[in-house]
Amino acid sequence: MMPSRLALETHHRKWSEQSIDTEFRGRDESKENSEMDIKKSASQPSTKGSADYFTGTVRIDSLFEAPEPARVRGASVTFEPGARTAWHTHPLGQTLIVVSGLGWAQREGGAIEEIRSGNVVWFAPNEKHWHGATPTTAMTHIAIQEALDGKVVEWMEHVTDEQYRRV
Repeated sequence: MMPSRLALETHHRKWSEQSIDTEFRGRDESKENSEMDIKKSASQPSTKGSADYFTGTVRIDSLFEAPEPARVRGASVTFEPGARTAWHTHPLGQTLIVVSGLGWAQREGGAIEEIRSGNVVWFAPNEKHWHGATPTTAMTHIAIQEALDGKVVEWMEHVTDEQYRRV
């Protein structure tokens, strides 16, 4: 015999209420580190990019750093016109998601490439590269990388003005 529509609706409502209780009102204490963590926008102060690692005016807004055993980290980085990183590598690679403006990126031995809003750039592990704004237009990207033994980046020499303007 088929359950009545009312019985199905009652069962569905009870299941939904149990799901809401578990997912939103309480948590299952038996699952360690299973809490959702929402980082509120602008909850962390912006930092200025250090002259040791950047040329020009750069603002860094940390977005997230996942707790161990995860190792992914992300930041929104804004480069004013002419600003750029020094040459550097990432032990596990880096993904850039360009969210506004116009920029340049270059890997060692390669041509300077134009990057713009909507582009996604991948640098392979230990690939020497730099990235930043063009001389006339600011650029913001989200940078995502993973730590290896606590290290996410190896900074190297600055990109010279001659290297930067070689387009």
